[in-house]
Amino acid sequence: MSHLITTDLVLLDADLGTDRESVIRALTNLVAEQGRATNAESLFDDAWAREQLTDTGVPGGIAIPHCRSEAVTEPTLVMARLKPAVDFGATDAAADLIFLIAAPAGADQEHLTVLSALARSLVNPEFVDSLRAAETREDIVALVEQATAPEEKAAPAAGAGSAAGAGAAGAASTAKHAAPAATAASGSDGAARPVLIAVTACPTGIAHTYMAADSLAAAAERAGVELHVETQGSSGATPLDPAVIAAASAVIFAVDVDVRDKARFAGKALVQSPVKRGIDAPDEMIAEALAAASDPDAARVAGDSAASEATSSTSDEHFGQTVKRALLTGVSYMIPFVAGGGLLIALGFLLGGYLITDTASDIIAQNSLWNLPEGGLAAYLGAAAFKIGAASMGFLVPALAGYIAYAIADRPGIAPGFTAGAVAGLMGAGFLGGIVGGLLAGVAAHWLAQRKTAAWFRGLMPVVVIPLLASIFASGLMVLILGGPIASLTVALNNFLNGLTGASAVVLGLILGAMMGFDLGGPVNKVAYAFAVAGLGAGAIDNQAPWMIMAAVMASGMVAPLAMALASTVLARRLFSPVEKENGKAAWLLGASFISEGAIPFAAADPLRVIPASAIGSAVTGGIIMAAGVTSQAPHGGVFVFFAINPFPMFLLAIVAGTIVTALIVVALKRFVRKSSTVTDANAQVPVAA
Repeated sequence: MSHLITTDLVLLDADLGTDRESVIRALTNLVAEQGRATNAESLFDDAWAREQLTDTGVPGGIAIPHCRSEAVTEPTLVMARLKPAVDFGATDAAADLIFLIAAPAGADQEHLTVLSALARSLVNPEFVDSLRAAETREDIVALVEQATAPEEKAAPAAGAGSAAGAGAAGAASTAKHAAPAATAASGSDGAARPVLIAVTACPTGIAHTYMAADSLAAAAERAGVELHVETQGSSGATPLDPAVIAAASAVIFAVDVDVRDKARFAGKALVQSPVKRGIDAPDEMIAEALAAASDPDAARVAGDSAASEATSSTSDEHFGQTVKRALLTGVSYMIPFVAGGGLLIALGFLLGGYLITDTASDIIAQNSLWNLPEGGLAAYLGAAAFKIGAASMGFLVPALAGYIAYAIADRPGIAPGFTAGAVAGLMGAGFLGGIVGGLLAGVAAHWLAQRKTAAWFRGLMPVVVIPLLASIFASGLMVLILGGPIASLTVALNNFLNGLTGASAVVLGLILGAMMGFDLGGPVNKVAYAFAVAGLGAGAIDNQAPWMIMAAVMASGMVAPLAMALASTVLARRLFSPVEKENGKAAWLLGASFISEGAIPFAAADPLRVIPASAIGSAVTGGIIMAAGVTSQAPHGGVFVFFAINPFPMFLLAIVAGTIVTALIVVALKRFVRKSSTVTDANAQVPVAA
């Protein structure tokens, strides 16, 4: 097996910039320079995409950015000891020890096991101290190779189902410095101790999966608890023994992906959090699991061999957070219906004219490609596009409600949620009714899933009982009590939006635009976007206000990345760092595509200048769009869905105006407003963990 790390892949006391993006870019460039990757930019994109999923900083001043990439030709480790340290999202301090793990997309299990062993070693304080004390690159390479070398004489850490042995091929036993964490279940008094089980898994399954397992195992040892962990990582997984599962009083899911074969844990008290929390706060998770084990009202894993659902509740998620997560989930699943349907309807208008709404049904029923209607092929294709798009848009409210319920109750919530959404449409309650119906269905399904039932009856719960009773509850309330008032509220809202003219329409555009430019894909941005998308289905030729709102939101969301591109690549290149200039080149396309996140690197580096400028310029664009009555029937796509935007030249003019305003403000602030000394001093004195 080739060497994973060499002295050429070690950087000591290096200054790689002040943000994680520049550090990762420098390390991926080094991998390519050493001939271990075919394309540095492609490798960076994969590593950066992984970084966006979960922060890779862990307690102790360590960060482990990692990915699997088609660009990597052989498994590689790059180690950098930074000076100054850089924030990678750890809870305690910035990171001064960085390990970039780059694995080929099809890495073999032997390499993945070794990479996982290194990750486990990084939770061992002695190993970390040795890395910080090393004086030469040769010392670093020797330490890493010792940590990842298989120990032929070492017995398996604790058996196939134990704290560390649940990793594939005994991954834990290959890591010398992981041994202390691997003994959580090996004490002679293990039978007398409380028994917990855990599953750890992260998207790539290389680093966080195994570090969380060892951190939880060490915390269990401190708490006097017997813990068995199943690591569902890239180097394989050894399932927990069914007898161990049966003996456990609670299960911990420290995961960022679905748990495989979740039904094995049906009925167990559940504590669930992202995998990184298993590294950052393992003691709290163990304590929560012990508390859940003795709490009859604790969240529990639902399902059986026929249905492997689990309540998606987490012990640290408040009601408001649950509702927010459910609403965003519903909107995210609804968007494909709206996007496809809206674009098809717009295409139908383009080909068949706006009167196609009156004739489409008759054209589809009476004509074909071999019997074209009056107006020819364009009219026929326009009618087909319009009807297909209308059918897709018809799923807007049911999909919204169904996936809101799914976010609350998992699969048992889908059927009652879709039903409640369909009833909301039947009652004329629109997307407001869909939201209410989805929440009702989700809460009902979740409550029913928590009920204790006989083992023989458990299999019927998610398939028959929960869909039936939750549908009766949610849809019954919609029909008998809530549907009428919500429908009246929907009519009032539509009338209000239709009545917006002049100053009132401009004010709404200013507000929505500022929201889109404020946090660039964050919660405020998402609220404005969700409002526009959820109302898009109510748009029509005689009710164009929802289309105007959609146009205002999309145009405003394009301003920030375009403005950062303009400022950094055209107006004032010298005011921006080399990394920002590179980001500015990419931001042209990202902005044109309505990807607001293209401005995030600029906002993260200089929030006090970029965010106010972005909000102001985006507000200008939103106000112009509403004042000019520009409409968009597409919820995404930017300039590439030009045929769904009317009038398109005015749409472009509004974007150009906002872009120029934002860019000029940013340049002016960078030239004439200095960073406060407090911020400057804080950046200059980032502590290097000792």
